Amino acid sequence: MNKKQIIIVDYGLGNILSVRRGLEHLGASVECTSDPKVISRASKIVLPGVGAFPRAMQALIELNLVNTLKNLESSSTQVLAICLGMQLLLDESDEFETTPGLGLIPGRVVQVPKINIFGTPQKIPHIGWNTVKSNNNKTWKGTILDNNKTDDAFYFVHSFMVKLSNMNDLLATVSYGGIEFPAVIYKNNIVGCQFHPEKSGKAGLQILDKFINL
Repeated sequence: MNKKQIIIVDYGLGNILSVRRGLEHLGASVECTSDPKVISRASKIVLPGVGAFPRAMQALIELNLVNTLKNLESSSTQVLAICLGMQLLLDESDEFETTPGLGLIPGRVVQVPKINIFGTPQKIPHIGWNTVKSNNNKTWKGTILDNNKTDDAFYFVHSFMVKLSNMNDLLATVSYGGIEFPAVIYKNNIVGCQFHPEKSGKAGLQILDKFINL
């Protein structure tokens, strides 16, 4: 049986080793590359990300990857974006300065509030294990979360969060300090996870396994 081929986009800001190990543990064949031609021909792509939004977009520009990634919207390529990678899918980010994103899913990236709903300061970044919930009881059947259940816990590390323009693009939410924001977003062939599935134990491996076999 041939292994499923996964391409990880290597632009210098991703947690590539952990993602690669997770995918290979599940039986996938993995290649890390910044070659636009290889990425444009891929059937499955992982866009990881750790760090600042402006620096990430600048790296994608310098590697001539912006148009390559934007063109995936009209392709049959399955895309999984992780943490900062998910935020790059949006139209723009407020991190440090207003910076245009890939515009694959409408919305913007804003800072996680420093004050919780009780009016007291909360620690930023949001770090650690947190549970995710279905958005308005939206079914997860056939999605990246098909193998998971509501209240599965995942590992988060981020100071910024997504605000979607279209709530139909929201698959799951997470709450921090009583403030609810997107944990998983999706549109057609593109899905993004704010958490790190590769660092989230069994629940995270179930997501990666589903992606491999979509």
